[in-house]
Amino acid sequence: MERKKFGKTDLEVSPIVLGTWVTGGWLWGGAEDKESIRAILRALELGINFIDTAPVYGFGRSESVIAQALKDWGRNGDTVIATKCGLEWDEKENVRRNCSAQRIRQEVEDSLKRLNVDRIDLYQLHWPDPNTPIQESMEALVKLRDQGKIRYVGLSNFNSEQMEECLSAGEVHSLQPPYNMFERGVEREILPFCMDHDIATLGYGGLCRGLLTGKFTGDETFPKGDLRRVDPKFKPDRFKQYVNAVRELKEVASGYGKTVAQFALRWALQQPGMTTIIAGARTPSQVEDNAGVAGWEISQGDLQKVEEILSKHIQSPVGPEFMSPRK
Repeated sequence: MERKKFGKTDLEVSPIVLGTWVTGGWLWGGAEDKESIRAILRALELGINFIDTAPVYGFGRSESVIAQALKDWGRNGDTVIATKCGLEWDEKENVRRNCSAQRIRQEVEDSLKRLNVDRIDLYQLHWPDPNTPIQESMEALVKLRDQGKIRYVGLSNFNSEQMEECLSAGEVHSLQPPYNMFERGVEREILPFCMDHDIATLGYGGLCRGLLTGKFTGDETFPKGDLRRVDPKFKPDRFKQYVNAVRELKEVASGYGKTVAQFALRWALQQPGMTTIIAGARTPSQVEDNAGVAGWEISQGDLQKVEEILSKHIQSPVGPEFMSPRK
C-alpha cells in the first residue's frame, strides 16, 4: 500500500482509511468484537495505516476495540489514529452536539484512555455546534495541541464559511466531508476551499452505506437499528435507481478486473481535492476488497463514462443530511 503526505502535516498515510463506525455497532445492526479486531489487524497487514473512529461509535466501544487490536498488533509505530469530539449522549443513547471547551477537555481524556495512547494523531470536531462559539472550540483544540495531547486539528461536516471562521481562530489540518459517487455536494464549494487552504480531506461514506458494493438488488429491507432504514436512498422509490446505476458501474469496473466497490473508492481518490477516502469494514474480506483500490487508475474515458451513467440513472440525488445529529 502506497503512502501519501496528509496535507500540511508530517503524517504519511495510506490513501484508504479504515472507518470504524460499524465497529461500534451503533446504527449498523450490531458488531462482533472478535471479528472487528480481525478486520483491523488485516487492514494493518495490508498496509492501511490510517484508522478513523469517534467516541459516539458505539459510545466508546469502537475506540476500545481499536485499542485491543493495536495491542494485539504490537507494532503500531506508523499507525495514524483519528478520532473526534463534540457529540454527547445520555443513557437512552440520545445524541446531541456539544463542542464546548469543557466537553472537549473531557472527551480527549476519555479517548486517550480508551485508545490507550499518549497522544491522538488527528482530533476532529465531529459536527459544528450552533450553541458554542467556534472560537471557544478552536481555542480548546489549540490548547490540547500545545499540551501535546493531540498532534493535529481536524473538522468534520463543516461548510466553507464555518471553516473560514475556524481558520481565524487556529490552524486547521483536515476536513472530513461526506463523499462518494452518489453524494457530491461538497464539490461545489467545500473541496475547492480545502484545496485553496491546503486542508487535507478524508471523504467518508465512500461506498454510500454499502450501495456501491453491488450487493443489493433493491428489494432489501433493513432491521430496526440499521441507519439505512431511515436513509432516503434505500426507500423503494429511490433504491432501484441506485441499484441500476451500480449495475452499469460494475461493468466498467470489470474492465479493470476490479469490484465495483474498488472502482468506486478509486474514483473518489481521483477527484480534485480528495486526499484520502474512508471505507468501513466489518470483516477481513471486506478490508481486502477495500485495499484493492491501490496501485491502479481509472482512465479519463471511463471517468467520463461514470458521469454518463450517473446522469442516466440518478435524476434526483439525495444528500446525507439525514445523518446529522439535530439536537
